[in-house]
Amino acid sequence: MDVRLTSEQQQLRDAAAGLAEDLGPGSVADLEDSSRTTRLEKAVHATGFRTLRSDGASGVEVAIVAEEFARRLVDVPFLGPVLADDLNRRLGRETSSTMTAPESVDLTGSLVGVVESPTELGELSDEDADRWRALALTVTCADLVGAARGTHALACEYAEVREQYGSAIGSYQAVGHLLAESLALIEGSISVLRHAAWAVDELAPGAAIEAARVAKIYCARSALTVCETSIQVHGGIGNTWECLAHIYLRRVLAATETWPVKLEELTIGLS
Repeated sequence: MDVRLTSEQQQLRDAAAGLAEDLGPGSVADLEDSSRTTRLEKAVHATGFRTLRSDGASGVEVAIVAEEFARRLVDVPFLGPVLADDLNRRLGRETSSTMTAPESVDLTGSLVGVVESPTELGELSDEDADRWRALALTVTCADLVGAARGTHALACEYAEVREQYGSAIGSYQAVGHLLAESLALIEGSISVLRHAAWAVDELAPGAAIEAARVAKIYCARSALTVCETSIQVHGGIGNTWECLAHIYLRRVLAATETWPVKLEELTIGLS
């Protein structure tokens, strides 16, 4: 596989990132801004991101959008609609709001409404059902990676402006090492995510699920560590309601519990 993004994929990433930057929450208070979420909902709907699979997008491209949305805590549904779209595509149906897939789920908010095994899966061949499950796992991995990137950026920004003993705290090795270790975890997560996203369409269904399971365990562990590090770098303010660090942590915990994976489910080793 070629892990490099094509020019079209880079444009897709930039479009998703731009939308998320413009209308994603910039503070905890923004989460309660209904006018912002209404504009965000309209913008996401208008882009067609939720119907990427029926438009011929690959698993990599779906993961790209999911990652960028999580990076900026986009708080309108994406994961559910794109999975419903993929399921309908495999069933030869048009996307319908009556699907039992988790269409209303927003991982920034809660897990209420998650349906991990929609009844329509029973209408698919075993191969199609397994590919759908591989996509579901991969999209939650992308959410984990995006949230890790977002909270790491938040911590780096804080480390540049917060001063202690006359210097920015980021200038101290203890803080710098924490942030560097988090970046290393993120880079590893990006690699394993990219492979899982590619595998959704390119490998045999069983191998695609295995790749997604490995990615889910690795990304979940890494993202949790990055979130905890971000809160630690923020110090006392990281434990307050006003700091977005805890929102990223909550999103990581929610994504981890959506299609969760246990080590014993793997048939290969994972250190």
